[in-house]
Amino acid sequence: MTMRPKKMAAKFMISASTIRNYEAKGLIPPAERSSNGYRIYTDQHAAYLSCIQAIAPAFGMEVTAEVLRCIHQDKPQDAMWIIREKEVALYEEKEKLERLIQDIRIYANENKSPYPEGPFTINEASELTQVPKSAIRYWEHAGYVIADRDPHNCYRRYSESHLLTIRLIQMLQSSVYSEDTVNFKRSIASVEHKELQEVMNIAENVRTYLDKIIESQMCGISCLHQLIQFTIRSK
Repeated sequence: MTMRPKKMAAKFMISASTIRNYEAKGLIPPAERSSNGYRIYTDQHAAYLSCIQAIAPAFGMEVTAEVLRCIHQDKPQDAMWIIREKEVALYEEKEKLERLIQDIRIYANENKSPYPEGPFTINEASELTQVPKSAIRYWEHAGYVIADRDPHNCYRRYSESHLLTIRLIQMLQSSVYSEDTVNFKRSIASVEHKELQEVMNIAENVRTYLDKIIESQMCGISCLHQLIQFTIRSK
């Protein structure tokens, strides 16, 4: 099967310029050319485009580009290891989230904090959450977490609930950028950090989101396997 750019673009509901951009960046093989110089796309290009649309939502466009360049360079094992690394990272994030939800639940229901008694300086908050001070300051500027202020010197002071919220924001920073992650951050910004039940609700919604991402990853991996098999058969 061969297709002109417009027809291929319509098949995947993207623009012809997007396909040309993928080609220029090495995400898909170079197009064949007709006798009059027009691009001609084939089943091989369709397989690559299907893979892009399956992998990108789960792994992000940067990882997708890296993986497809490996396939294009006949390095399928490298592509699979890149994907496996991201799968493991998602699992580790899920484990962190489960610990965070448990910490929030215990603190909200039993008033038992996973941290020493506060308040904490920004240095202490950074050490306890393993989040850089620069990130905490940036999130405060963005309105995601607003520190209390010492009445005597106006230095930032963070409570135990602040630290739990910081950990939740850090979870979202590690996720693939999406409309969902943007909405989660907006929800965090709209909630007072002391409203632990609301913070826990957001964390549980993030857990549901991660469940969707792992399913999306499985779909992407399946499509990647199909592309690898296609390239093997085409040799």
